[in-house]
Amino acid sequence: MGAVQDNFERLPLKEFAEKAYLDYSMYVILDRALPHIADGLKPVQRRIVYAMSELGLTALAKYKKSARTVGDVLGKFHPHGDSACYEAMVLMAQDFSYRYPLIDGQGNWGSPDDPKSFAAMRYTESRLTAYAQTLLSELGQGTVEWSDNFDGTLKEPVILPARLPNLLLNGTMGIAVGMATDIPPHNLVEVAGACIHLLDKPDAPLEQLLEHIKGPDYPTEAEIITPRDEIRKLYETGGGSIKMRAKYNEEDGNIIITALPYQVSGSKLQEQIAAQMLAKKLPMIEDLRDESDHENPTRLVLMPKSKRTNIDEVMSHLFVTTDLEKSYRVNMNMIGLDGRPKVKDLREILVEWLAFRTETVRKRLRFRLDKVLARLHVLEGLLIAFLNIDEVIAIIRFEDHPKAVMIERFGITDIQAEAILELKLRHLAKLEEIKIKGEQAELEQERKQLEAILGSKELLNNLIKSELEEDAEKYGDDRRSPIVAREAAQALETTALIANEPLTVVLSEKGWIRAAKGHDFDVESLSYRSGDGFLDAVKCRSTQPVYVLDSTGRVYSTTTHDLPSARSQGEPLTGRLNPPAGSLFKYLLAGNPDDWVLLASSAGYGFRVRIEELFVKNKAGKALISLPDKSTVVRPASIANQGDLLAVATLQGRLLIFPVIDLPELAKGKGNKIIQIPTKDLSADKDRVIAMATIPANGQLVIVSGKRQLTLKTNDIAHYSGNRANRGLNLPKGFQRVDGLFAG
Repeated sequence: MGAVQDNFERLPLKEFAEKAYLDYSMYVILDRALPHIADGLKPVQRRIVYAMSELGLTALAKYKKSARTVGDVLGKFHPHGDSACYEAMVLMAQDFSYRYPLIDGQGNWGSPDDPKSFAAMRYTESRLTAYAQTLLSELGQGTVEWSDNFDGTLKEPVILPARLPNLLLNGTMGIAVGMATDIPPHNLVEVAGACIHLLDKPDAPLEQLLEHIKGPDYPTEAEIITPRDEIRKLYETGGGSIKMRAKYNEEDGNIIITALPYQVSGSKLQEQIAAQMLAKKLPMIEDLRDESDHENPTRLVLMPKSKRTNIDEVMSHLFVTTDLEKSYRVNMNMIGLDGRPKVKDLREILVEWLAFRTETVRKRLRFRLDKVLARLHVLEGLLIAFLNIDEVIAIIRFEDHPKAVMIERFGITDIQAEAILELKLRHLAKLEEIKIKGEQAELEQERKQLEAILGSKELLNNLIKSELEEDAEKYGDDRRSPIVAREAAQALETTALIANEPLTVVLSEKGWIRAAKGHDFDVESLSYRSGDGFLDAVKCRSTQPVYVLDSTGRVYSTTTHDLPSARSQGEPLTGRLNPPAGSLFKYLLAGNPDDWVLLASSAGYGFRVRIEELFVKNKAGKALISLPDKSTVVRPASIANQGDLLAVATLQGRLLIFPVIDLPELAKGKGNKIIQIPTKDLSADKDRVIAMATIPANGQLVIVSGKRQLTLKTNDIAHYSGNRANRGLNLPKGFQRVDGLFAG
């Protein structure tokens, strides 16, 4: 066996994992996902912009293949995946993604409908936009720190010397480890105005800044409908949400959608609306068309079926149910000047950015001052040489070490002596002396100016202000996203979204339900599964629910517009409802909420109830009729008018007629006695209620017994009339086995 190696370190797994994960998360937070407050860029974006400036791809240069740029970024500064890098580049070129794009692209860079539909980088060409110069123009002027690139062969800027608060102007999104950022874009003119206000009044409260910055400004003309106080709270805390709503107008009775919320795809939106139309949830819309073109980038046309359609109500419903209205999270998390991530409020962001800007301008001025002083120093030496030109020439011609001799002879510095020795012969002309004196005077003037600005806070602030004004004038534009006060959108009631059609709902013995269009449908023509058959049918509208009564006296309700067609064999009601074990579905009921119906048990008890009392959301239904021992539910009778009469027939062939109004109005229960049935007959099942019907005023009653029918007219009805809870009178022979009672 070889010698055991001992050149390793032992660490508890817990410590190693903790440190490794912390290192990784700090890398993701600081070097990948969060933007820096100074230039508002993430490292990959900064490297793309810097690499393009190094390639000379300014706004005036010729376009260059994007693959060339991506290659430079990866090879020199960002050793990561090319597709991720190109995607970051594409985002900065899309004018529908960035409020102020940094890259000017040629070719297919995606569309608002599908931002990821851009061409491969070998096809597209790009250069920087004019706006990108605000990030780069002061780069070579000693304004920022530089660090080694990944392999130490090149230098790259740690941050870019932004002349504008790009972080707020373009916003950004990012997901790090344990934190995320969502900063919305803003309007350049508004943000510059707030910065200038802060420079004038460093103690200005947030309220004054919000007079300039009204709210976010997305690269779309859709409306921001977040209330002002919520926007203020958002800027006060650095977090919250912004709600955007599509713009629409009416044209020849059609709805024209002209602007969509930020990053909402028109094609996806059409799918959402079409899905509702297919599901028959938008019966008032007849057609949907996309008429977008170059002149009208967004033009979606919704065609209502009727001129009477309330367009605002339909749009309000679509705002709730589709992406026509969208909320955006706001979380202003960024890396501050101290290098730490933090969620900052609006005032904090502007104050900190202005501190960065002030320092950048100060560094730029110092850098320039150093250059001016160095040049003045050189010019001073050159003037000495011109005053003693013959002697200088002699020293250079005859001395072995002319530099040292000149330094000693004229009392000049090494730099000045070097500059004299570097002089070309043509610069010894007489006019050169005048030029040097002119340059010296100009530089002297500039030096005084620079020193004055560096020595005065007020002058420095004035310079920053004038530069902000200049850039706002040059790159600024009008607000695109109007901030409008709107009422909250409301979805339409389900009934309003259903076509109001007549239906006949059919229930089979085994509990299968279906619906046929129309009220004159022949239920006899339906086919059933083997061993199944017709049980009950009811006429209703597609906007009304249907109520199902079971053998235990419970009632259930279900929608009718989504029942399967009568051409099919239906669906089992148990899929929609959840009845107790052992119960059987018996009867169907339907009607308007204020219609009345009469419910009874075979024991001869009953009551009146409004249809609306039958409605129940619970799948398990609710108890409605209390059934005395051994009794069952009798087929309900609908009450057309409270002046109707009620006819009740029993198994023994007795008939009693009395006013419906004599029965109580209950929501549920056993009810009052309808007809007298001896207890011994009930318990022995020798007598019970078998049929009921309501007779309108001056109406007739038809008694069905087998194939025979007996019609009772006014005098006969009076003969069988009595008080509620009487025994009733016997029907004539041949009609004592009653199969049904019907109003004639």
